[in-house]
Amino acid sequence: MFRTRFAPSPTGPLHLGHAYSAMLASDMARRAGGNFLLRIEDIDQGRARPEWEALICDDLHWLGLGWPEPVMRQSGRLGIYRAALEKLWARGLLYPCTCKRRDIAEAASAPQEGGAPVAGPDGIVYPGPCRDSARTGPLPGNAALRLDMARALAATGPPTFDETGSGPNGETGTIRPDPRAMLREIGDVVIARRDMGTSYHLSVVVDDAEQAITHVVRGQDLFAATAIHVVLQRLLGLPTPFYHHHRLIRDDTGRRLAKRDDARAIRTYRGEGLTPGGIRAMVGLAA
Repeated sequence: MFRTRFAPSPTGPLHLGHAYSAMLASDMARRAGGNFLLRIEDIDQGRARPEWEALICDDLHWLGLGWPEPVMRQSGRLGIYRAALEKLWARGLLYPCTCKRRDIAEAASAPQEGGAPVAGPDGIVYPGPCRDSARTGPLPGNAALRLDMARALAATGPPTFDETGSGPNGETGTIRPDPRAMLREIGDVVIARRDMGTSYHLSVVVDDAEQAITHVVRGQDLFAATAIHVVLQRLLGLPTPFYHHHRLIRDDTGRRLAKRDDARAIRTYRGEGLTPGGIRAMVGLAA
């Protein structure tokens, strides 16, 4: 059965881009006779706020969306994420990293690195200063943990996934990311941040499996991260869902909407008297 989710972070208001993604996922589930779930991605406890979560839920209900209760919240699942980290650590696939952003930028810009830093899904592709860190003993708790992508790919083989939407360059159908390109353009991503005990990449993979998600509906800005998620799914013995990446909603200048765009917040449109049908028309969805 078709089963999808909308997973906002309660760190700001719901804007038009969020609304489009949530309504599209809900519409797809309804047409397939499946289920639409809400998940709260609140691992960033320094920025997450209960009032934002309450407003997000209120806006989604106003848009006509519903979901089963109780809602999964990532903040209550840190022990589960740690268990996944322990499995990866035991296989020598993780290493601790104490680099700061400035350290990474300087190392990536060094002459021996061959020019300008490469930007990946999480920013500058990690140049590797901590790659030789010890990988024995208990799971470190005072450093970020990075996935050794070369070892991970050697263990899993080339990742593949089925795309029912399209990537930024029109990619669709069976997607086969090139492992060599992944090493160059993604590299050793952070799997657990020091102040969180997990990361988006790890949590989303573990949670999608826990909730038996069959179809992940999300924006094209996350298309490049999907290869990371498939690698983690294979390493952890988890199923790979179908992926449906959709277009991004942009402002009048072509810039992708972000949570700072309060002018595009659903609460603002509600205050101006716009209807849910009006919101659907604005983002190009049928009523």
